[in-house]
Amino acid sequence: MAVAVQLPALSPTMKDGRITKWLKNEGDKITSGTEIAELETDKSNLAIEAYDDGVLLKILVKAGDSAPVGSTIAWIGKAGEAIPEAPPAAAAPAAAAPPAAAANPAAAAPVAAAPAKVAPVVSAPVAPPAAAGRLRASPLAKKVAETQGVDLSGVQGSGPNGRIVRRDVEAALEKKPAGGGAPVFARAAGVRLPPTTIPVTQMRKVIAQRLTEVKPGVPHFYLNVDIEMDQALKLREEAKAQELKISVNDVLVKAVAVAVRRFPRINQVFAGDVIQQLQNVDVGIAVAIEDGLITPIVKDADQKGLVEIAAEVRDLAERAKKKALKPDEYTGGSITISNLGMFGIDSFIAVINPPQASILAVGKVEPKVVVRDGQMVIRQMMSMTFSGDHRVVDGAVGAQFLQIVRDLLEHPMRLLF
Repeated sequence: MAVAVQLPALSPTMKDGRITKWLKNEGDKITSGTEIAELETDKSNLAIEAYDDGVLLKILVKAGDSAPVGSTIAWIGKAGEAIPEAPPAAAAPAAAAPPAAAANPAAAAPVAAAPAKVAPVVSAPVAPPAAAGRLRASPLAKKVAETQGVDLSGVQGSGPNGRIVRRDVEAALEKKPAGGGAPVFARAAGVRLPPTTIPVTQMRKVIAQRLTEVKPGVPHFYLNVDIEMDQALKLREEAKAQELKISVNDVLVKAVAVAVRRFPRINQVFAGDVIQQLQNVDVGIAVAIEDGLITPIVKDADQKGLVEIAAEVRDLAERAKKKALKPDEYTGGSITISNLGMFGIDSFIAVINPPQASILAVGKVEPKVVVRDGQMVIRQMMSMTFSGDHRVVDGAVGAQFLQIVRDLLEHPMRLLF
């Protein structure tokens, strides 16, 4: 009996997913555990694995198309076996809005439905696209290349299995052709190019949807504090002298985690008719990636040392940029830190990352003239803005929490006790 391969739900926010590439063709032999397709979700790229042995009888959702969670994307069975006549949930074009509902499971009642399992896509060593016998490039990369006149046959792909993505085309645009002359993106004076259409990725869809829901739906309030960072910077330099890689952001993660542990009122989330008191201290780190933003979680950050936090943050950030995080590595969390100081931003206000009830927006550290004991002195100052969900956190609660964070950063030795 033919078995349906269904699109799995990989995160609480996932409603649909886009098949970026089929790794097997119709008629190919399949064994349990074989990776058959690559799936782009709202947060990461994952490989769909088959649970059953057989032959890939039919592919229902083409590469580049999206389908709702729970819908049938392919059939596996014996060679020549007929598949049920009942049509599965229709696949939605990649640029269309997410479907409203998943497939009706009753439609495939006579057939054993096999839930697909998934594994993170491991980026293989980059190989020239020609190695696969055909040009492999994302739709966006092809569009940009067509508009700007870039020959993709000479572009090195950095995506999965050597696939050419937008950043590869943009890198090619910056190079001059062999033999000198104008860059490949140069055009005749007075010639105007039409705007290009950029497909909305699954990640960007979810960002738009969730922030649209949160900003009018969650009553935000904001608190700002300036923090003297001289001692925190000194701690980083001492660690550097010991050949330990610790950044200011790592110190922030530790300080915020300890502050949450000491002030558990901040470690709560609004859940309809109740408020949940979280028992673990998990700190999210906002990481900008190519087509959006993701917040990997440092779990039990209050129980970890600075060196361990530093190593974990680097690992999470690297895998986030490759879209190789597992769902449990970017969901949940007690509070999020969004640090734009490395971009030269003095201060800003961040939108809360649901279901969390608070987020910290961190600006750059820079020398400023301040008054200490009636004297003007220069100190390394940093601005921090707290955004709180007023359904859970009140102004006084947020203010007390910020006092603890500031005290820990201005006296970082207290992080050890």
